[in-house]
Amino acid sequence: MARRLRFRGTDSKQGGCPALHDDLGTGEIIVQGAPLNDPLDLEQLQHFSAGDAAIIVPRELLVNWGPKEIDRVPEIVDQEEFGKLFEAFEHSAWHLESRRGYASDQEDEDYRKFLETGTVTWDLEDAWCTNIRAQTTAGKHIGRVRIVDNPPTSSQLYLLGYSQCNAATGEDVRNLWRADAERLHLPAEDFWIFDSRLVALLNFDDTDALLNVELITEPAEVVRYCQVRDAAWHHAIPYETFAAEVSAAE
Repeated sequence: MARRLRFRGTDSKQGGCPALHDDLGTGEIIVQGAPLNDPLDLEQLQHFSAGDAAIIVPRELLVNWGPKEIDRVPEIVDQEEFGKLFEAFEHSAWHLESRRGYASDQEDEDYRKFLETGTVTWDLEDAWCTNIRAQTTAGKHIGRVRIVDNPPTSSQLYLLGYSQCNAATGEDVRNLWRADAERLHLPAEDFWIFDSRLVALLNFDDTDALLNVELITEPAEVVRYCQVRDAAWHHAIPYETFAAEVSAAE
């Protein structure tokens, strides 16, 4: 079975090697770089066995992108503390939605109505919409990219319709086909980035229920998520245009 690798980072100014990747299954670090091939150099290496490969990387790559602790202890926050982030951020909040459905949506009465009627309804005066509208009115930027399968799931169609509510509160909502997300090597993760300095990683179980929210402030990790945001944002399509594409394909 192939490893599940996640890009950690690179110091290359052209976006190539050398680079580091995580193995999400084992926790091992994969080092990508130029091989050391000169026999006279290889003779100097200790504990070098047949089948081993020596890789040349600058010291800065390991310092900047290597893990800072052997066993990472996640910082988990409850729903109340997570909710406060949407009031305390200073200038920007951005969300990547990568799942095919969300249990919280599917438990909502509006979702059940959508399955029956095909029409999405919402309440612009609820607590969430009221706060988001206040933040965007204050000049803060809130955006999200939703990754969508082809054909879209019922949950994705529901959220595509709900984008009108998001936009009405001042959010900039865009969509990206999953095939394009995979081509861009975007991770299958759900997360919010606040002020480009704090990541809230949303962890789900196999039933699409939210397990917990993990806060990440380690600079190299935050930069990695910001790079994902920039790539997704650049290639994503405004929701109105995307919705028209979906309708035309039906």
